Amino acid sequence: MSAVFWSFAILLISGLILSTLYRDNTERAFDQRLLVYANTLASNLVAPGDPDRDLGPVGDPRFELPLSGWYWQVGRPDAAPRDIRSSKSLFGGQLPVLTPPGDEGFGQIRRGYGRAPDDRELRIIERDIDLGEDGRFVIRVAGPADEIVNDVRRFLFALTVTFTLLGLALGFTTLLQIRFGLRPLANLRRALGAIRRGEAERVVGEYPRDIAPLAKDLNLLLETNREILERARTQVGNLAHALKTPLSIIVNEAENAPGDVAARIREQAAVMRDQVNYYLDRARAAALAGTLGTLTDVEPVIDGLTRTFAKIYRDKDLDIEAELPAGLRFRGERQDLEEMAGNLIDNAAKWAASRIVVTAEIVQEDDERSRFRLLIDDDGPGLPEAARTEMIKRGRRLDETKPGSGLGLSIVKDLAVLYRGALRLDASPLGGLRAVLELPGGRK
Repeated sequence: MSAVFWSFAILLISGLILSTLYRDNTERAFDQRLLVYANTLASNLVAPGDPDRDLGPVGDPRFELPLSGWYWQVGRPDAAPRDIRSSKSLFGGQLPVLTPPGDEGFGQIRRGYGRAPDDRELRIIERDIDLGEDGRFVIRVAGPADEIVNDVRRFLFALTVTFTLLGLALGFTTLLQIRFGLRPLANLRRALGAIRRGEAERVVGEYPRDIAPLAKDLNLLLETNREILERARTQVGNLAHALKTPLSIIVNEAENAPGDVAARIREQAAVMRDQVNYYLDRARAAALAGTLGTLTDVEPVIDGLTRTFAKIYRDKDLDIEAELPAGLRFRGERQDLEEMAGNLIDNAAKWAASRIVVTAEIVQEDDERSRFRLLIDDDGPGLPEAARTEMIKRGRRLDETKPGSGLGLSIVKDLAVLYRGALRLDASPLGGLRAVLELPGGRK
């Protein structure tokens, strides 16, 4: 639309310039006609004989018709009205003076507008003649200014019609150019959107010769990104195995050893194992969070988790319900969704009295981007508002009687942040705690 706007703006400016130039040219042409009559009168004036005699006709019958709009007038600069000679068309009146007598500039040809005796607007030419000993004379010739106005008005009408049609044609051709000429770029944009939504892994389709290299470079960039992530994933897995085996040996050896020293070794080894798992998970998630084209169906993951925790907490006889929108998908790895949702459902199961409800709502950010909020409610004792923020800090445990390392909620929060999501705790309508996990994703 900006191209159409600028096209109309340029046409408007061009029209203003052309109309100004045409008006100036029309005035100059009209002045030339008046100057021809003025020169004729000057020739009659300088002819041999008394300069105050009656002057002959100027060759245009309109000067003979009363109040025709065409007038001439000849007189000395300081002449009395009765001493001024004029055309019959002036009918005893006088033409307005453009320059008062005695002003500097005598001898120049002066141009301007004035009012006729019948209040009609006139275009006037003044010319000075110096006859030496016979004195100076001023010749004024006037014509109707509405001829100039009508001529300019006709030109403006034709110009407006022409430029309007030209503007419409330019706007139409610009829209056609945008619609068809830029279609390859729109296709490329849709292809990138499909990759970002996880519906494709590379840019596909036929593109013009100018855009094809860009599509090829984008595919190379995507492949390079996948290779880097795959190498990072491999290195993280290798590091996990390298650290977990010595820790397992230390824990096993400590299990068989008596005394307080062995107990402290077991305790610290368990802390080390949790910390190693925590940072390895963060490193793995950081490598995978930005992966393009990875989608996970949410409903199967949540259904699997609810069945699992219902079995784990069968002694509490919990009612775990899941009501999710059909086709809801998480834009990320299934393993990360399982870890985040699993930690939150596990935490809810520890504190719930009898019921847990898992729901989700979709938040549409724009035409192409959306997020979803996973809501996990329990009917447990809940938490005071001030304690909810403390709960998601790493290693914080408000009740040491419950099992756990204190890392679960902080892991969920860190994973959510890696996916540009968020975690917060609120009061649940069931009376307990509500965990709100916001993640990228939406419907299929």
